[in-house]
Amino acid sequence: MRSNKSFSAAKSIFVIFVTLLLASVVVPAQTQAAKFKVLHTFHGKDGAIPFGLLVRDGAGNLYGTTADGGSGSGLCISFVQGCGTAFKLNQFGEELWVHSFNFTNGAEPLAGMVRDRAGDLYGTTVSGGNTKCYQYGCGTLFKLDAGGKEKVLHEFRGSDGEFPEALLTRDAAGNLYGTTYLTPGNIFKVDPAGKLTVLYTFTGYADGCNPSPGVIVDAAGNLYGVATTGGSAYCGYGDGVIFELGTANNLTVLHTFAGADGSQPDSVLLFDKSGNLYGTTYSGGTSDVCEAGCGAVFKLAPNANGTWTESVLHSFCSEEGCADGWYAGRGPLAMDATGNLYGTTEEGGTNGCGGYGCGVVYKLDPSGQETVLYKFMGGKDGVGPEQGVVIDKGGNLYGVAGNGGDSSCPVNGAHGCGVVFKLTP
Repeated sequence: MRSNKSFSAAKSIFVIFVTLLLASVVVPAQTQAAKFKVLHTFHGKDGAIPFGLLVRDGAGNLYGTTADGGSGSGLCISFVQGCGTAFKLNQFGEELWVHSFNFTNGAEPLAGMVRDRAGDLYGTTVSGGNTKCYQYGCGTLFKLDAGGKEKVLHEFRGSDGEFPEALLTRDAAGNLYGTTYLTPGNIFKVDPAGKLTVLYTFTGYADGCNPSPGVIVDAAGNLYGVATTGGSAYCGYGDGVIFELGTANNLTVLHTFAGADGSQPDSVLLFDKSGNLYGTTYSGGTSDVCEAGCGAVFKLAPNANGTWTESVLHSFCSEEGCADGWYAGRGPLAMDATGNLYGTTEEGGTNGCGGYGCGVVYKLDPSGQETVLYKFMGGKDGVGPEQGVVIDKGGNLYGVAGNGGDSSCPVNGAHGCGVVFKLTP
């Protein structure tokens, strides 16, 4: 089990951990009433270890990234082959194109992509690019056209940030915003011409550290996000913060976590129509099963006097055997028209995967009442749905599981290169 993460982009730790768990998988019978379908199973050459959040277009096509696999080569931290991929699937799960990264154009795209109205896609890679920055490069920001042809918009060089594992966001003018993870991290803007500007560099203490998930932008141009550590202690310690970056690049801490109300906030935030913010924490909460809590879903509500109030909607591992989930996924959470929230947990749900569970898809109603929609079994249906889900107008959910699927796919052994799934509650 993971505690404080010194470098959440180190997927090698996750892969080794999952591999050890899968060595003793016992697959119980599936009893969930929700309709679950594997849309696509990765086999290595077409990608492996999908961590990124999916994005859908109007025709129902799905776009995403895998942290490993593909046909590229270079100085990549690879357990299968290649430096990772970006892909497009049709609504039936058939691959329409696959783009392979080759280190010089980036490696290990962890966060998924954002899509503009023209159909172009934008994302980040944790490593690759300028090798003078670091042995494995400091990462890139890229653009893919509708056919999957790539253009590198920016290579990070250390002075402007290292290891961008953030899901990007766009404003109405076409500017892109994101964060870099190390150290202690920064918030950046990239204009439509590809020029990058560092908006804010964290100090690593009260204002937080390691803002890995990324930011969201409101209509006025203010940015909101989380820093995974810092707050009440120095970088690498502390329980993390929620922040707002104003249009004058002034940062305000909206909430400092203290453990019982969550720790290590690790998801992109979500706004509702009333201006409330929602997110998840990797650890913390009120469960005493995990060493530092098993994670939580939180709500941050604005007050009339300009302050904000945080409340915990759900603490994970509150049911016997962690049937409700364990370690919340990175998100962002998805919300339907009636205010229900949907997300995933990396572990929990069943006694498979070494007794820790293989992860769940869950629903929270506006009062915080949880319903587990699906428990992963650790086989062909996947393992470790870490990144959350997206929802369509019909209420169908789409997501990825980082491992499982094709048992012959060699992720540090033979435990599967991951899947794309659809779930109809």
